[in-house]
Amino acid sequence: MAAQDSVTSSSAKLNSSKQGDDVAISVRDLHKSYGVKIALNGATITLRAGEILGLLGPNGAGKSTLIRSLVGRVKPDSGDVSIMGDSAGSDAARKKIGYIPQDLALYPLLTAAENLETFGRYYGLEGTALSESVAWCLKWSALKDRIKDPVKTYSGGMKRRLNMAAGLIHRPQIILMDEPTVGVDPQSRERIFNMIEELHSLGCSILYTTHYMEEAERLCDRIAIIDHGQIIADGTRQELVANSFGTDSKLVVQFTGVPENTALDWLKGMGAIVNGSSAEIAVKNPAVEVVEFLNKVALHGLTIRDFSMVTPNLESVFLKLTGRGLRE
Repeated sequence: MAAQDSVTSSSAKLNSSKQGDDVAISVRDLHKSYGVKIALNGATITLRAGEILGLLGPNGAGKSTLIRSLVGRVKPDSGDVSIMGDSAGSDAARKKIGYIPQDLALYPLLTAAENLETFGRYYGLEGTALSESVAWCLKWSALKDRIKDPVKTYSGGMKRRLNMAAGLIHRPQIILMDEPTVGVDPQSRERIFNMIEELHSLGCSILYTTHYMEEAERLCDRIAIIDHGQIIADGTRQELVANSFGTDSKLVVQFTGVPENTALDWLKGMGAIVNGSSAEIAVKNPAVEVVEFLNKVALHGLTIRDFSMVTPNLESVFLKLTGRGLRE
């Protein structure tokens, strides 16, 4: 996908593979230790062609080591990493993969176009292929209006977008994004989301790490959770929630005063968990069951002081599986 006139044909090919079961990245039983510290402990994960896979994990869970193993910067102690059939770190794999690191890697005294031309030459681009790829990247990152200005004059969000473009100057089929929205304002974050969604629409395969749960929920087709060097959960948002909590929401009710011992027996008969003046009950169809529940409360002469509907989400899954928050 090096030249502008190849965008249509390349995206058509990638979108075609998106409908199949092609594997972009395959990681099998990966182990890596630094002395006594175990960074990866049998990590196994697959990135399918054309999908965005979110990789979530607490600090120190092994995300960075896994990403560096994919780009060939870390040599695992054992296990197998395949980039569309090629070994990680090989010349063939490097041409297929684009890495967007969390840290900015730009030349501040050069313009956006000069930065992109420089990085393009690192990948062996030249002539028409280079100029057309630079033009596409400038348009994609919405930096065409500032191409004559040195990068040191750019805002943080603009630098972040240029950093992303520099990692994609060779138009790779597979993209690794390591927290690409770190340190940017909400407006810049939204623009970056649009850039990622455009890549997704072209059929690119993206492995996306983030410390923002809402980003994973918005962008990712599938989510993998890593902890202590292992992938401990993998699936769509709906699958992860269902596997951890079932499909039911939960109605939490606080009654006024403490009802008599038998006053809430009807709730227990419905499978509710009763504790003093409070109760929790699973709800499959809130729109119908909440109304029925309130009618029964009135029928039994009880008064509700407070009630809330709790629906399990990805944050709930993460806390249950790791015992920690995503940003801890």
